[in-house]
Amino acid sequence: MFSIPGKQAVTMTDKAATQIRKLMEHGGKSGLRIGVKKGGCAGMEYTMDYVDSIDPLDEVVEQDGARVMIAPMAQMFLFGTEIDYKTTLLESGFEFRNPNVVDACGCGESIKFADQDA
Repeated sequence: MFSIPGKQAVTMTDKAATQIRKLMEHGGKSGLRIGVKKGGCAGMEYTMDYVDSIDPLDEVVEQDGARVMIAPMAQMFLFGTEIDYKTTLLESGFEFRNPNVVDACGCGESIKFADQDA
């Protein structure tokens, strides 16, 4: 929907692709669907769900055996995002580096986009 020829909607670091591939293989899933929904103190939150099938309207990005599907309503918000996987002493999880985000809450769980209605 919001693609530019020759450019993927989102990119994954090697660590993110490895983690997504491992989780797909372990759970027997078709991939990871990412999106956004209203919520959190900044207004929007990322969503992530492992899915069994690909919706025909999803934007599909594949890298090194990892597959990410972007929900149709989230494509304009996620275009240009890099997905990473971080591990620290206290936690591990996916991190989104999204150039479309203009603000985030202090805990980092919710985000705000420039064209988002308040």
